[in-house]
Amino acid sequence: MSSSKVLGQCFCGRVSYEVSGNLGIFQYCHCSRCRKFTGSAHAANLLVSPEHFRWLGGEEHVGRYEPEDTKHFATSFCKVCGSSLPWLGKTGKAVVVPAGTLDTDPGIRPFQNIFWGSRAPWYEEASGLPKYDELPPKKR
Repeated sequence: MSSSKVLGQCFCGRVSYEVSGNLGIFQYCHCSRCRKFTGSAHAANLLVSPEHFRWLGGEEHVGRYEPEDTKHFATSFCKVCGSSLPWLGKTGKAVVVPAGTLDTDPGIRPFQNIFWGSRAPWYEEASGLPKYDELPPKKR
């Protein structure tokens, strides 16, 4: 990633943030926690140093959930719209940024799948599925 800032926000726009510096890691996580939190087959997460993350507005609308039985995992979300939001890992060493909340291109791409053995049993690789720019045509 270049030295420019990457911006993001929640669905309703009340919470916004910026990331600067080297993001380093962009990965898909298939663990059951990420699947439950995102409601999807996997999370698309960037990891960034805490000093490279800053809330721009709406921090009072950020909720946090920390399962007691986890070493690193926590979650953050907008208390108004429910969107996933960046969260500081329990160790304090990294901020996990849900890529779906980014408004600008981070300049890096996902390079690995983690917790592949925990992937959803119904998961199919997206690259082989039909692609439509809008809703697919109705089947007759």
